[in-house]
Parts: sequence; structure tokens; C-alpha cells
Amino acid sequence: MPKVKRSRKAPPDGWELIEPTLDELDQKMREAETEPHEGKRKVESLWPIFRIHHQKTRYIFDLFYKRKAISRELYEYCIKEGYADKNLIAKWKKQGYENLCCLRCIQTRDTNFGTNCICRVPKSKLEVQLFTSSRENQIFTIQNCHRGVSEACPIGRIIECTHCGCRGCSG
Repeated sequence: MPKVKRSRKAPPDGWELIEPTLDELDQKMREAETEPHEGKRKVESLWPIFRIHHQKTRYIFDLFYKRKAISRELYEYCIKEGYADKNLIAKWKKQGYENLCCLRCIQTRDTNFGTNCICRVPKSKLEVQLFTSSRENQIFTIQNCHRGVSEACPIGRIIECTHCGCRGCSG
């Protein structure tokens, strides 16, 4: 990702309260971008970048909508300067998308069959097929696998998004 150009306009009141956190997240983003990716799949090298982007946007969203700790002027400044993703925030305000991890998970053009990502399927409705022998098969639901821990899964398989690496953002 290219470095975001900041405007020369002075930031609004309250900026000094959120600036250290945003600078820390920017530093984490730079480290994630320069991290070596040998031994990882091509998509796995982007997962930390998606997570930090989500964390930064969620921080701004929570400060404005949940805790009401920043002004509208500061919120709009953060969006204009690229600290938060306005499209992701717009989705978070809609019912059913409150926990959305990234916008790629709901874009149907990135999938083979024009559907959402696997992480958007509720875990209670997700079924995985396990072949116990060559003749018979059993179907286990991943109700016990909500933590993403392989020991809790009856099949020992973790379902994760290929786009951003989340383990379920449907709620």
C-alpha cells in the first residue's frame, strides 16, 4: 500500500488524544508491509495488513459511534486523511454486517460461483464433511469450533477466509 498523503490543514481539536494510537498502528502497518513472506502462501502475506487496517478503522468507528469520544469534525478528518475506511464503516452501520472483517469478503466478483466468502457463513449453519473410511462418511457441524482451536474441532480443521484470514465475521 502506498503511503497516504496528509493534507497541510491543521487537525481538529481532539487529534492529540488519538494521534499516538494511530501512529502506533501506522508503525505496525509498516512492519507488516516489510515483513518477509518466504514460506507463506501469496494471500497469507497480506493477512496482517488486512487485520491492522480493520483495527485502525474499528478504532475510529468505536470512538465516534460507540463511545462518542470524538467530534464529527475529527471523525471526518480521519476519513478524509485515510486513517479509516469509509466504505467499511458504512457496512458496519448496516444490520448483519456489524462484525465484517473486510470488504473483499462480501464482494461476489472475487469468488468462483458468485457467492460470499466462507467466513460470512454462520458457524451454526456450516457443515464440514469428514470421510472416516472409503465407504462411509459422517457430517459434523462446527458448533464447537467457534474459537478456531483445532482441538475443539471434531475434524481438526480450521475454516478461515482466503482473502483476509479471519475465522468468521458473520456473527
